[in-house]
Amino acid sequence: MIAGPALLFCPGDRPDRYSKAAERADTVIIDLEDAVAPADKPAARAALIATPLDPERVIVRVNPSGSEFHAADLEALAQTAYRTVMLPKAETPGDLDGLDGYDVIALCETPVGVRDVDALAAEPRVTALTWGAEDLVAAIGGFSSRTADGRFGELAQYARSRVLLAAAAAGKPAYDTVHTNLADDDGLREEATEAAGSGFRGAMCLHPRQVPILREAYLPGAAAIAWATGVLDTASAATSGVFAYNGQMIDEPLLRQARRIAEAAGAAGAAD
Repeated sequence: MIAGPALLFCPGDRPDRYSKAAERADTVIIDLEDAVAPADKPAARAALIATPLDPERVIVRVNPSGSEFHAADLEALAQTAYRTVMLPKAETPGDLDGLDGYDVIALCETPVGVRDVDALAAEPRVTALTWGAEDLVAAIGGFSSRTADGRFGELAQYARSRVLLAAAAAGKPAYDTVHTNLADDDGLREEATEAAGSGFRGAMCLHPRQVPILREAYLPGAAAIAWATGVLDTASAATSGVFAYNGQMIDEPLLRQARRIAEAAGAAGAAD
């Protein structure tokens, strides 16, 4: 179970930031991949071992399967109490070799990974999915994942929806990708609010200042909570599967939405 909704990246070779990241975020992603230069990866692995955090609130992003760094990352990981791993550039279940006993978050950010995400979602070792826009666009040979107004372009929107649907079909949570424009608070808020409404359970982020924005966006609003509470209270006394609440006909799909709103509100309250 990943603590969410704000999953904050922390460079693996900056152990001085580990505790600070843990204080600010719901979950820390200690990054051994993109945030660490090749020459600094041995130091990052040593820091991972020597600077422990609460394993219930840590994800370790290792280097991709097949890379020259992957085996050494797994050797370092085995010397820690961490058991949640983010696997970048995940494409096939075979990429999870060596990760038995870990909860794996499959990061789909290549054309093959997005195309074949259903197989990854069905893999028992995969407990959650996420996606990456920038690596995907780079792999295809594009210029940008976003349009001039800062919103995702059609390719990114497709990949985002594809991963979310595959995760939902497999009964697993999906987490949204990072918002790379650190100064765009309004854009992040709009993006996260839409993602929460669509069913993402949280999002990765790059800076602590993005954490409160994500927390607010993923918390249902007062009106939604009041509606869900009223619907669920009325449902408990209803004598049939379909009933009226404040002039609205409520059936099982709306009941499920009300339960999800109540679940999200309860999780946020427990975290406060």
